[in-house]
Amino acid sequence: MLEKRAVELPLEEEVRGKNVKEPFCSQYRCGSLLGSGGFGSVFSGLRLSDGLQVAIKQISSDRVQQWARLPGEVGPVPMEIALLQRLSEVGGHGGVVRMLDWFEVEGRGFVLVLERPQQCQDLFDFITERGALPERLALRFFRQIVEALRFVHAHGVVHRDIKDENVVVDTRTLDVKIVDFGSGAPLKETPYSEFEGTRVYSPPEWILSQSYEGVSLTVWSLGVLLFDMVCGDIPFERDQEIVGATPIFTRRVSKECQSLIRRCLSYRPEERPTLEEILSHPWMEGEEEGGDLQEDHSSSLPSQSL
Repeated sequence: MLEKRAVELPLEEEVRGKNVKEPFCSQYRCGSLLGSGGFGSVFSGLRLSDGLQVAIKQISSDRVQQWARLPGEVGPVPMEIALLQRLSEVGGHGGVVRMLDWFEVEGRGFVLVLERPQQCQDLFDFITERGALPERLALRFFRQIVEALRFVHAHGVVHRDIKDENVVVDTRTLDVKIVDFGSGAPLKETPYSEFEGTRVYSPPEWILSQSYEGVSLTVWSLGVLLFDMVCGDIPFERDQEIVGATPIFTRRVSKECQSLIRRCLSYRPEERPTLEEILSHPWMEGEEEGGDLQEDHSSSLPSQSL
């Protein structure tokens, strides 16, 4: 069990939260369960003032591993709230889920109110239905994800659980958003010695020495994710395969795409590219799937939620 600790996370403004005038139940209606994981459960929801569809994430206090202290709040809040608030304070990003509000509910822990596209599906289900994605579509998704992560890192946050289940696809526009910052942390230059993400997306250095740096972890996970998109499944299942760092391509993938995946999956962290170097890789300069095909995708996929 990791030691629970509170981290001071400076913000420019006081955070809206449990001291709002109206309680959660008078502002939102909670609907059906959409999914659950190690950090909480997510429900469909409705903002009563204007009918906006939202996602409502409930986090039990006893499952929170990292806490943060925010201005104007007496007690600590889950790190996820602090990180999402930090990203919101600087204007947010189209590729990152936006937190609209949060509450501490007596006896229920914390509740986060998140934006939710009307027609969306997580990338895991998207790939499960379609199989391996065409490279032009994978490129469209991957570029958006990398650019969103540049924004996240630029504002001092590291996600630490990049995977297909934490990317949501708007099936009408083929735009994507990164969700679930429950494993996230403030970005630092020194190594991390705790990891709450998904093991099959973790790099060799974590498997071998329980230590990693934030950016090189992210880039390794991106390599796993890109392989997953173009081959239809992740490259590594066992620790020995992760440490071997040698992806075996099970489908026809262009040399340029293979080159980028192999660079991201370099055994030595210092040999992995930066996010900027990923964006300037020759494969990233290719033509991505555009609007002329969007209607076909949106009509062939069911509407699902976060």
